[in-house]
Amino acid sequence: QVQLLESRGGLVQAGGSLRLSCAASGPTFSSYAMGWFRQAPGKEREFVAAISWGGGRTDYADSAKGRFTISRANAKNTVYLQMNSLKPEDTAVYYCVAGATMVTYNYWGQGTQVTVSS
Repeated sequence: QVQLLESRGGLVQAGGSLRLSCAASGPTFSSYAMGWFRQAPGKEREFVAAISWGGGRTDYADSAKGRFTISRANAKNTVYLQMNSLKPEDTAVYYCVAGATMVTYNYWGQGTQVTVSS
């Protein structure tokens, strides 16, 4: 069982930056692929970014490419999402996820609110 705890999100102006972190419990963190999803009000949950267990592969949604960077520190059981050039449409609840592969996720965090003001 893996438990995921996202850092507090926040309110940021358009064009600003924010870094989310997610701390995972359990000794097997380094064996899981990790990722981030988000859900905006009135919209379906959508994929944002993913990283392989070793950190050697990453994947991004088109909306995140060039602006967001996912990384991980296995020694700290933590995954990060650096978000730059934020836009109002990035406003959403962001969820940290863990799974056996970069496309299948078994564990979800509770989510953290990110609000980007125009």
